[in-house]
Amino acid sequence: MASLPPSPFDRDRRNRRTMLAAAGVGLAMLGLGFASVPLYRIFCEQTGFGGTTQRAEAATQVPVATGHSMSIRFDSNIALGMPWAFHPERPTQTVTVGAKSMAIFVAKNLSDKPVTGTAAFNVTPTQAGAYFTKIQCFCFTEQTLQPGQEVRMPVLYYVDPKILNDPDNKDTQQITLSYTFYPVEQGKKAS
Repeated sequence: MASLPPSPFDRDRRNRRTMLAAAGVGLAMLGLGFASVPLYRIFCEQTGFGGTTQRAEAATQVPVATGHSMSIRFDSNIALGMPWAFHPERPTQTVTVGAKSMAIFVAKNLSDKPVTGTAAFNVTPTQAGAYFTKIQCFCFTEQTLQPGQEVRMPVLYYVDPKILNDPDNKDTQQITLSYTFYPVEQGKKAS
């Protein structure tokens, strides 16, 4: 028995359904595009992925020190167009895992105008980022230096003792905390 060709009404209904499905997929992709940056940031903060450090409130109970020591190296960089000198007071520290420690960075505005900067940071090896916790850091806020002004900026941190039980960090003997200062354009908020 021969089948009848589809009616124009059936064809129009299938075309509309296909068009609505394509539009729905397009809107879902657009929504994921907008949500990807905040979702990625949350993922990195929770897992330490990409060397993202953990952040603790000042009142947070610091884990018990283990007696196990580790070397922390501090790296400082300045983006092109940033008229500052920026460096750690001490390029390395040996710290006790689990003990609260403090590092000092020095920044100086070399220009004849006030300059506002913001610091981006990361930790290497990247798998150690989940265990490097900052309690207080200049990177949490924008920094404005007047012409010629020099400031000492503290970083209060600890290395979580859980790092000692992580098989991915069993050979980690040194963690590098790296900062890069970027200029903040007037009228724009740093992200």
